[in-house]
Amino acid sequence: MNANKFALLVALGALAAPAAAEAHISLHPNTVPAGAFATLDVRVPGEQEGAFVKKVDVLFPAGFIGVDYENVAGWSAKVIERKLATPIQSDDGPVDSEVSQIVWTWTGPLGKVDNGQFVDFPLSAAIPDDAAGKALEFRTVQTYSNGQVIHWIDPSLQAEHPSPRINVTAKGGVIEDVAGDEAGPTAPQTPSTQTAGSPTPASVVSSGSGASKGLAIVALILGALGLLVGLGALAASRRRS
Repeated sequence: MNANKFALLVALGALAAPAAAEAHISLHPNTVPAGAFATLDVRVPGEQEGAFVKKVDVLFPAGFIGVDYENVAGWSAKVIERKLATPIQSDDGPVDSEVSQIVWTWTGPLGKVDNGQFVDFPLSAAIPDDAAGKALEFRTVQTYSNGQVIHWIDPSLQAEHPSPRINVTAKGGVIEDVAGDEAGPTAPQTPSTQTAGSPTPASVVSSGSGASKGLAIVALILGALGLLVGLGALAASRRRS
C-alpha cells in the first residue's frame, strides 16, 4: 500500500512540475533568404527583479554593409563599423567598411524595460548573398541598472544564454518566423533550397519539438509507474490467494 501511494505521488509530481519558461534575446523574423532586404526586430526581455535594462550591445556577423535602425523612444543608438580588408563593389560604388556593432543605451524616461517586459529594436538590413544555409549569430551583451551583465553569446541553443540568430535560406525564399526556441531555429547542415511554397526543412521544424519531447518523457514515466503498480497489485493478490 505504501509503495502504491509513493508511485502515485511520483506520477502526480511529474504532471505538476512546471516547464522552465525563460525568455531569450531573439530576432524576429528568424528565417530570411540570402540577399533579401528585411526588417529584423531585436527583442530584449527584462528579467531582473528590481532592475531594468540599461544597455544592449549587439555584435554583427560579417557581411552587413549597411544597417538602418528605428528611433526607439527612450533609447539612443550608436553604430560602430569596421574596415574591410578588400573593398566591396556595390550599386552605389565601392564600400570599404561594414557594420560591426550597434549599441543601444537607455536615456529615459520613456522606453524603460523592467522585469517581465520587453523592447523591440527594429533594424533594416540586406542579408549577405553568401550566407545561404547558415545560422548567423548576433552575439549580444545585456546590461542591467544593478550592474548585472548577461552575455548572450553561446552558440548552443540548449545553453542558458544562447546567442540570438537567424536562419538564412536560399535566395528567392520567404521571410518567416519559425515557431520554436526564441533564439531561432537550428541551421540546416547543407545550403537550403527552400523557396516560396516548398516545405520547411526538417532541421528547422525539429527546433520546435521540445514540448512534444517533454510530454513523451512524462508519458513514458507514467506508463512505467502504472506497470509497477499493476505488478505489485498482482503479487499481493496471489499472496492473498
